[in-house]
Amino acid sequence: MQTLPIKISDETLRDGEQQVGVFFSLPTKHKLAHLIAQTGVDELCIMPSVCEQEAELVKTLISEGWDDLITADTMMGKDYIDYAKNCGVKRIILFHAVSDRLLFLRNPHVRLMSEFQDKTIDDDIPSHIINQIRQDALDVIVENLHYATKVAGLRVDFAAEDASRADFDFLVQCIRSCSPYIEHFLLCDTVGVLSPEKSYIWINDLLQSTTGVAFGVHYHNDMGLALENTLQSLMAGATLVSGTFCGLGERAGNVALEQVLNGLRVRFGIEVEGINYDAVDAVTNYIEEMGIRPAPPYSQTSQRHESGIHVNSLFRDPQSYAIFPHNKIDVVFGKWSGVSNFQYLFEKQLQNPQTRQQYEKMRSVIKSLATEQECYFTANEVLKLWKDGIFE
Repeated sequence: MQTLPIKISDETLRDGEQQVGVFFSLPTKHKLAHLIAQTGVDELCIMPSVCEQEAELVKTLISEGWDDLITADTMMGKDYIDYAKNCGVKRIILFHAVSDRLLFLRNPHVRLMSEFQDKTIDDDIPSHIINQIRQDALDVIVENLHYATKVAGLRVDFAAEDASRADFDFLVQCIRSCSPYIEHFLLCDTVGVLSPEKSYIWINDLLQSTTGVAFGVHYHNDMGLALENTLQSLMAGATLVSGTFCGLGERAGNVALEQVLNGLRVRFGIEVEGINYDAVDAVTNYIEEMGIRPAPPYSQTSQRHESGIHVNSLFRDPQSYAIFPHNKIDVVFGKWSGVSNFQYLFEKQLQNPQTRQQYEKMRSVIKSLATEQECYFTANEVLKLWKDGIFE
């Protein structure tokens, strides 16, 4: 049996809990964190900025001696970086979109241009606009990486959201720009569009085109190919896997870490250095005892969306986070929701716009209720709460 120093980054407590209908209480997350830590993973990722409960969990685990393991998933912005550091973490994962589709939707300058209102990247967008949104993204990414490493003194990985739909040359440029600051560049197949063949070629070509940075992969399972895509990427030269135990996660979930570990072992005769394989079952059994499973690929269930970041993009471009045109997008409301969820409901579905202040009030109330009751709310339930005056 060959042993390789592949890094394992666990996202069960962050990306896994973003699966619609999954709610881990603080004691449950604490127990899960300890079970996961026993497996020997290299990173245990939590997003402390989501709510006070997440920040409390991070601080508790660090006080218990897990400071070398806990990693904070962190949005771009000095305030978010400082917040993560103040929680006591030594390492963060900064993330930013790199595909033209998401960059076009989120660029603050483009959003103010009247000629691009209600347009997506599929419309006739001038090349100088494409070049501008790419450069703007690079400027933001490098500025934040510099701050996180040189000023805040943190160890940093960068997660390239929607990298599998990014322009190849721009992706290479992004990798080269990030390399002086980061330990790993995580290539994210955010909407699960890769195939095994393309995964191998993609990683191989990127390795041939860049130097000085190790590649990680973070693949989603929308087409049921996350495991094979991950294994092929590792065979091509990726050295870090980001995923969740039992494959939990948004839509059809992430790659299942126990499948990656055992797939390497059984199919390729490779054991991952530092992993306690005997401890893996304790994690998966605990999750399975709670009755939690990811939604099946291609199913309507896998088209439910709760994350505010995702719904914000879906509001203006249905292809941003939904790759199957025959499925209906279903927006729900909970701990991970943002203002956009309520904007989607009232403006896109009901054609009954509310004020920004009202949306923010709704978000605040729903996040509190979802955390207290450990549940999410359907559109009909939100409407009932609205009619009952709960958001007043």
